[in-house]
Amino acid sequence: MTEDALLRFAEDLNRDVEEGVGSDSPVPEHVFTQLVLERLEEAGHLENTFHLYQEGRIRNAPYRIDGYALDEDRLQLDLFTTVYAGDGQPEKLATLDVTRAFERALRFASACVDGLAAQLEPSNTDASDLARLIQTRREELSGIRIILLTDDTVGNLPSNTDLRGTPVHHEAYDMVRLQRVLGEGETRADISVDLVSLTGAPVPCLYVPSQDDEYDAYLAVLPGQTLSTIYERYGVRLLELNVRAFLGLQGRKSVNAELRRTIVEQPSMFLAYNNGLVATVDDLDVVTDASGMCTITGLRGLQIVNGGQTTASLHRARRKESLNLDRVAVPLKIIKVGGADLADMVSSISRAANRQNTVQLADFSANDPFHQELETLANNTWLDDGKGRWFYERARGSYTAAEQKASYRKTEEKTFRTQTPKTRRLSKLDVAKYFNAWRGLPHRVCLGGQKNFQHFMQGMKDERFPPLDTATFRQLVAIAILYRAIVKKIRSMKFPAYGAQIAAYIVSGLSHRTGGRIDFARIWSRQAISPELEQLIETWAPQMDALMRASAGQKNPSEWYKKEECWNELQAQLPSFTDPLPPELSYTASTPGLAEGGAPARFTAEPGVSAADYERIAACMAISSATWMEVAERGQSTGTIHWKVAGICRTIAGYAAGKWQRKPSAKQAKPALDAVHAVREAGLITAPETPHLAKL
Repeated sequence: MTEDALLRFAEDLNRDVEEGVGSDSPVPEHVFTQLVLERLEEAGHLENTFHLYQEGRIRNAPYRIDGYALDEDRLQLDLFTTVYAGDGQPEKLATLDVTRAFERALRFASACVDGLAAQLEPSNTDASDLARLIQTRREELSGIRIILLTDDTVGNLPSNTDLRGTPVHHEAYDMVRLQRVLGEGETRADISVDLVSLTGAPVPCLYVPSQDDEYDAYLAVLPGQTLSTIYERYGVRLLELNVRAFLGLQGRKSVNAELRRTIVEQPSMFLAYNNGLVATVDDLDVVTDASGMCTITGLRGLQIVNGGQTTASLHRARRKESLNLDRVAVPLKIIKVGGADLADMVSSISRAANRQNTVQLADFSANDPFHQELETLANNTWLDDGKGRWFYERARGSYTAAEQKASYRKTEEKTFRTQTPKTRRLSKLDVAKYFNAWRGLPHRVCLGGQKNFQHFMQGMKDERFPPLDTATFRQLVAIAILYRAIVKKIRSMKFPAYGAQIAAYIVSGLSHRTGGRIDFARIWSRQAISPELEQLIETWAPQMDALMRASAGQKNPSEWYKKEECWNELQAQLPSFTDPLPPELSYTASTPGLAEGGAPARFTAEPGVSAADYERIAACMAISSATWMEVAERGQSTGTIHWKVAGICRTIAGYAAGKWQRKPSAKQAKPALDAVHAVREAGLITAPETPHLAKL
């Protein structure tokens, strides 16, 4: 890395921070923290991060953190502490400043164990919830990482320590490392595994030399305990080149159950039953003795290309279920790529290795046709003024690469920044978040970027999304604009906790209450939401917060919001609309839209949609599928309702059976509810009165 490249990266990052400073995030240090956490999560270095600034004093000694993340699979807690200069000129941080930053964060964790939550007011904030989590679950944690985020450079880090028996590790993302990870994208470069220290001895292997200088292969057996430890240390970064979209998802439970059964009942047979791992390395240390026996002492740039599910499952079994892995051995094939292209090699290995199970081509993330088509649409779909467009970052780091390419000429650089500013950049994690929220999956969004993306990819494969087109891309952008406007409004309202979760639930709530029918074309054309819709969001936000907290009861809110049960409970309690409606909700033009459930489709908007229409839609959705069928059959057979209306009732019964992935329109809702009233008045059914029906 050249010094010029580092300075250029630092200046760009500093400019991004300055652009992000506003009324909702006035402190540059906070913006820096949030920006870095988001980008490191996109890069796969972190998962489910939260920006949380909290400081105070314990016995006159200061404590402070700037964010946290909890990896439930690895039971690892990350605490972030920030030192931000903001001058775009990286300098080496003084050792004393580095030490103080780590000490402040550790002091916070220690205070939490001692009951800090009881001292924090109010008691329903992110900080108090985190303090209670550390206090109650500290003994479960496999470790705590204190991570320093800084725009300067860091030399030596303090020695690792422990907190009442829980290991505490120190890490830093300084400007050099951030440039390598976020700028150059060398995410695996610092993965270094010392097998001797982990296993107590070198690992024997069978060496298969290269035939065409394309690659060398090594066959080995790795102790299950060692593999779990490596995963605990590096997490999803080990899977950067892997098919990450299917890790731990539904449909794989039988596989995991069988794996667990082998560990419990026949651990020594794991080697015989399991297909093992395929991994690539940038380099490895091999020792050959006088007899020709080869052993591996270390691995660098390790990536698990196939077997990520086995790796994560073994670690989960050890950490979450306390299963003993001492007798578990995992077959391992290591590929050191020589003259071959690494990306092509990995893609071929993944496809070939996964033909033995149900993994489809859709699992191959960035190379999936969906993402390729979305990138093409982004490149070719211009805003109405013909001067700008959105940038879809199919491959991580492609925006930075395009920006750097444009910077070689001042005119091209200006054109690039004008046409595709960072505010119009979409990442894969963004797309998954926006689609899933609009499809009524806020609980999935609350799982965090990476896990939500995994569910999104799995859902795409299971639901077989129709082909993308320009209209669908514009709808996606409209949802992105709406979602980002909601996030901005919630930040400005300064909720004490759970702002991200409230935003996800509001988006899903709006989709649910409107049947997925809003004026996407208006939002696309104006590249903004109306002041009236912004006011509706401001009205809904505290109501949604209250509903969400009430549904959580005594449960941990951040964990409860990740449950489907939470969303199921809230759907019937969503805030109402009042007239006059925002123009996006009361539109009269015929516009294309996303079908109920989020799949790309077409529909004709209905003129003059009112708040009462939306109440009727909600009333329809409060009635079961069985009742709708009963209304249709008995109403038609007795002549109480017209056969066409009975057909509408049967259609809505299908919607209900599908858990409202599709929703009734205003034109369907009115005659359908009239039919319910008529059939009930005739004594043909005893459909229960609902709160929504009572209001109509």
